[in-house]
Amino acid sequence: MQVVVAGASGFLGKHLVDALHQRGHTVTKLVRRDPAADDESRWDPANHRVDAQVIEVADVVVNVAGSPTIGNPHSQKWAHRLRESRVTTTRTLAEAIAASSRKPSFLAGNAVAIYGDHGPQQVTEDGDSRGHSLMTEVTREWEAAAAPARDAGVRVCVLRTAPVLDGTSEPLRSLRRLFWTGLGGKVGSGHQYFPVISLRDWLGGVVHLAEHEDAGGPINLCCPETPTNAEFTRSLARAVSRPALIPVPSPLIRIGAGPLASELLGSINLVPQALIDAGYEFRDRDVTAVIAAGLAQAR
Repeated sequence: MQVVVAGASGFLGKHLVDALHQRGHTVTKLVRRDPAADDESRWDPANHRVDAQVIEVADVVVNVAGSPTIGNPHSQKWAHRLRESRVTTTRTLAEAIAASSRKPSFLAGNAVAIYGDHGPQQVTEDGDSRGHSLMTEVTREWEAAAAPARDAGVRVCVLRTAPVLDGTSEPLRSLRRLFWTGLGGKVGSGHQYFPVISLRDWLGGVVHLAEHEDAGGPINLCCPETPTNAEFTRSLARAVSRPALIPVPSPLIRIGAGPLASELLGSINLVPQALIDAGYEFRDRDVTAVIAAGLAQAR
């Protein structure tokens, strides 16, 4: 297949390009500078510009572009970039795909924050979107930006991604250091469900979706057995052979995390039902396996 990847210079994008190459696919990377190689094409999402011919010859377009989610949650500038970098890239690609004659499939990045707080209730892709936290509002606009492609009859997979745990990147890299010093602990009550996924299952799931045209719509990218925050804390503490004795009180989270506090204190007992139904077989089904796979990459 010919696959176009936006966000190829980021952590997930780099690994995705490698995974696609390993499967024998040809990849064109969209870049915001002058191309430095034959497999690059310049685009300008802020001005809705992308090479129409690059889209025309593609079988699949994947968007994992966006500014870092780790930043100052009290900064309006950071929040604006968080929103705009995702909405504009998605809309630019959706419009270009809709205008093409071949209509390649569109795998549009997103996040599990779209669901909001559902407590202990299990949530599949049919779950509703609740609340008005910063990330929940961003993900709604992010998903809506793919509408031109959906309206044109394109197969659109919305990649509702849980935190991807890999020891070479955030958030696991920082958490590993914190727990190693003995400062790790549960967040708030610890009863809230906290969906996660290993890097290899995120890559495997996305490549599976690229290769199988029968899957479409929202896709939860998380491990099949979602842990609570307390279970995640215990698993990580055991993995680094350290105690986890210092909980972070909810009021402190609300002060420090500001508009992102609900992402830490809210609960999403998520199930990747669409990916399971599409025939993908997870390698890391629970939090212990996810953390083990992530830490193995850090050694």
